[in-house]
Amino acid sequence: MDRSRAVVRVRLQRRRDTGQWALSMGKMEIGETPSQCAVRETEEETGIIVEPVSMLGVYSDPGHIVAYTDGEVRQEYEVMLIARPAGGQPRANDEASDVRWVAPEELQSLDIHPTQWRQLNDYLSGAYPHID
Repeated sequence: MDRSRAVVRVRLQRRRDTGQWALSMGKMEIGETPSQCAVRETEEETGIIVEPVSMLGVYSDPGHIVAYTDGEVRQEYEVMLIARPAGGQPRANDEASDVRWVAPEELQSLDIHPTQWRQLNDYLSGAYPHID
């Protein structure tokens, strides 16, 4: 199956800290599975309730260091899941100034970090699972 043709829209959020468009992410809480974390973080950050259906991949770039204003510093390490919407409505919040569904042909017009482009390109091309 050509998964790239099945894509209708990608849900992105505009990060308040950088202004860039991004996929939902966050850190796991003690006792959570990756799927539970994805559901919780997506709802917290976007208002959308999701149902994980597959894994896109594990992504890490030792050169991508993130330093937050609160002093936290970490290296990119992301377990990316693919999910379908199961409820909720897109909404802005403390982390996201905007949340929207974006057609693949609209992505080029948005400011998206290169590490996010790797993930989006893998998803859109159907080239997964990906392990760095």
